[in-house]
Amino acid sequence: GDNIPPILAVAQHTGKDGRALVRGIATGYEIQMDLVRAICLHKHKIDHVAHLGPSAAAGIGTLLGLDVETIYQAVGQGLHTTTATRQSRKGEISTWKAHAPAFAGKMAVEAVDRAMRGQTSPAPIYEGEDGVIAWMLDGKDASYDVPLPAAGEPKRAILDSYTKEHSAEYQAQALIDLARKLGIENPALRDPENIDQIVIHTSHHTHNVIGSGANDPQKYDPTASRETLDHSVPYIFAVALQDGGWHHVDSYAPERAGRADTVALWHKITTAEDAEWTRRYHSEDPAEKAFGGRVEIRLADGSTVVDEIAVADAHPLGARPFARENYIAKFRLLAEPVLEPAEIERFLALVQRLPELTAAEVGELSIVAKPGLLEAAPAPAGLF
Repeated sequence: GDNIPPILAVAQHTGKDGRALVRGIATGYEIQMDLVRAICLHKHKIDHVAHLGPSAAAGIGTLLGLDVETIYQAVGQGLHTTTATRQSRKGEISTWKAHAPAFAGKMAVEAVDRAMRGQTSPAPIYEGEDGVIAWMLDGKDASYDVPLPAAGEPKRAILDSYTKEHSAEYQAQALIDLARKLGIENPALRDPENIDQIVIHTSHHTHNVIGSGANDPQKYDPTASRETLDHSVPYIFAVALQDGGWHHVDSYAPERAGRADTVALWHKITTAEDAEWTRRYHSEDPAEKAFGGRVEIRLADGSTVVDEIAVADAHPLGARPFARENYIAKFRLLAEPVLEPAEIERFLALVQRLPELTAAEVGELSIVAKPGLLEAAPAPAGLF
């Protein structure tokens, strides 16, 4: 989804219509998802926006109908300027994490602009002797096969993307749904006095990135930043278990994170890598690929509660796959605090006609905040 803002911005700037915008977005999704399927960045501790710079550049190239050579140069610059370490998602996670996709989009826009002016890029950026594969991925002798569509073949990768119902890291989505279910079915699980320990058996990725396997003490710190709590599945599971749901603001509030019973429950939750869940996480079979885990809760009386979930409820194979009305409801939930009701309705009416929009209507896809909202936001002085 981070491909959309830079592609939309260029569409508005250059006067492109809705049909061209749809084609550009489809390319952005296609390239990013095909790169994700073929090249694991996390293995090499490279932040995943390294796939976003090239995909957004390619999407903009499609939007504008640029020639292959120009797009090639833009993709090279997009990768070269957006390859960063995963330290942005470790320890006390900073506000940079939230800015990283926007920075990659900005670099993609600038890469296309420079390529259109004739500036060339380091090439071949992936396969070169001192390129990304040789020194940042599997090494000089490595080979990757990226499954791009053939000429004339539909770009369908966007249909395989996953919806985030909850405002939290994707690997936490299914576990939020499981925690919600367990807490509703058995409210006694919400009281830390009743719990001895909770172990979430899950994939290598979930255990090591957002679980106790990350070895980040900040993941158990009630004063941690929102960005850090977003990457703490022990915290997320505790709150979803107690509250029977997840809220994009309230669940991260300092007073929520610092609640004594939540902290007590949170500190009893750990994760453990499970080989089968790791295998399913990496499976290329959509019917088998899983992002969840098995939860084992040992109660203070010695009894246990065990349950598992493979995919989030909103997943295409989940309990409640997201449909258009769910996307609209999520938009309303996020928009109502910051947009006037008339602005919400105007945007929804417009965006649902995306392929038919004129260039002038594409220009109206920007949203306008409630009067005074932006002026009231903190704005520390910088250089400009």
